[in-house]
Amino acid sequence: MSPPVLFEEAQAANGLKVGIATLNQPSTLNGLSLEMCDLLGARLHEWEKDDGIALVIIQGAGGKAFCAGGDLHAMYRGMQENTGGAWDNGYARAFFDSEYRLDYQIHRYAKPILCWGSGIVMGGGVGLFMGASHRVVSETTRYAMPEISIGLFPDVGGTWMLSRLPGGVGVFMALTGAQLGAADCLSLGLADYMLASDGWDAFLQRLLAQPWSAAAQGNHELLRSLLLASQPAAAPAPGPLQANLAEIRRVCDGFDLAAIGAGIAAWADGPDPWLKRAAGTFLAGSPGSARLSYTLLRRARLKSLADALREEYIVSLQCGVQGDLQEGIRALLIDKDKQPAWNPSTLEQATEAWVRRFFEPPWPASMAHPLSDLEAGASSAD
Repeated sequence: MSPPVLFEEAQAANGLKVGIATLNQPSTLNGLSLEMCDLLGARLHEWEKDDGIALVIIQGAGGKAFCAGGDLHAMYRGMQENTGGAWDNGYARAFFDSEYRLDYQIHRYAKPILCWGSGIVMGGGVGLFMGASHRVVSETTRYAMPEISIGLFPDVGGTWMLSRLPGGVGVFMALTGAQLGAADCLSLGLADYMLASDGWDAFLQRLLAQPWSAAAQGNHELLRSLLLASQPAAAPAPGPLQANLAEIRRVCDGFDLAAIGAGIAAWADGPDPWLKRAAGTFLAGSPGSARLSYTLLRRARLKSLADALREEYIVSLQCGVQGDLQEGIRALLIDKDKQPAWNPSTLEQATEAWVRRFFEPPWPASMAHPLSDLEAGASSAD
């Protein structure tokens, strides 16, 4: 059986090496498991300390996806086996701890990290991608935070990221799971560079021929120059979010979730097929997740990344016992009936008072937050 993450140290022209980590679960579109998070975190730590490694590349195997999200089957088994409260789900505690630490590690990494976001980049894949110093997309990129469809919320630092987009855009993405292509990712600052998908192998050969050094800053600049020189001659045509930005901001940049929901729902009868699909996803999604996502984005707006991840950790554990996550995974992946029985069943029932339960730490009062050791101070990453 192939390992879930492949690691290679490719020799560069001047004696230094490039660390290449390949998510190696193409049958699940490289869905992240606890083992994958642990393996990747440990190897990134080793490479950061190794003076012989100039930079790191993270990519996905199979050609269809960088990473489509977390391992929902394992998450479902953990919820099924848990007969206690939110803190009693050992798998969820370990998985979210490892995943969020890995995401934070990438944000704060001292050496350049190039993340090749060709194909599907969703959910947990966004968590890996968004912290890289050099985020690269292709014409096949499909970037989204679709958690409303499974009863979760945009975690992995997603609340922090989405809350910093132009007003209304983050709420739109959280409530509709809308998929973005390369042009929209670049326009929003969610990606930095674009390469043609069929040019990746040739780009790697050029990368290995560069004069890398032991100086991280110089390597950052050299990698940037190489990526700029390798971009397609013609910029991609504007994406659907760019085309509909004014309408998205008109509807979603507000303080009344019910009004926002009504505005999104109205797109179901409108002329634009991309907005129509966004409305359909919202209307079929979990009303509780809509309220939870909206509240989290409001709260994350002024938080550091570390503090946002700490809050997401609490909410993620609570989602495993009192939200729609188990039902959402059941309907989508287990029974595949696509008929989830959401509770609450309407946005009106998912009130501000109802959502407060998700923000209560589930561990004993005498215990520190499990992610308390993440740095909370201001930094370039925060």
